[in-house]
Amino acid sequence: MKKPYLLFTALVFFCSNLLAQDVIRLKSCSDELINRQVDSLKNLYGKDGYVLLKEASISMESEFEMPVIVPLTQGSWYQFVFIGDYTSRLYEVRMYDWQERQVVFRQKKWGDVDGNVIVYSYIPQFSEFHMMKPVQVNKQKKKNLCGYVMLFKRNAAADTGSVSPALRNP
Repeated sequence: MKKPYLLFTALVFFCSNLLAQDVIRLKSCSDELINRQVDSLKNLYGKDGYVLLKEASISMESEFEMPVIVPLTQGSWYQFVFIGDYTSRLYEVRMYDWQERQVVFRQKKWGDVDGNVIVYSYIPQFSEFHMMKPVQVNKQKKKNLCGYVMLFKRNAAADTGSVSPALRNP
């Protein structure tokens, strides 16, 4: 009598594993070109009075968003940077507030001057979590695309100068 129950339990367990969705896990990656761009941007923003709050290299899959959740403080001036794999053809970043309203959308294509780098400023109206969703499209490499995200905050002691015009997005 006990064997049919054991067999039924094992069958249910295996079937539930077959129906489970794959989860995209956050994994770091390394790309020499991206690392040079990161170092350059850190120096540039450090000179402009920004402090690096968060940074991460992320292994991405083509056409899949990689959500990054960050707490932001009302009235503070933030600078977000996303650097994608230089072989990708399209780069996008969308940012949403806590109520899931899209507050930022930026898109770059491979042929643009600074094609694999998306930079934007943001001053939140409320202190709350925001979600940044970078995505890149690559026709040759579908998996293991390297991406890098950085969050800078304007230092309160810094003068009220503006960000370098070469990196400002319209």
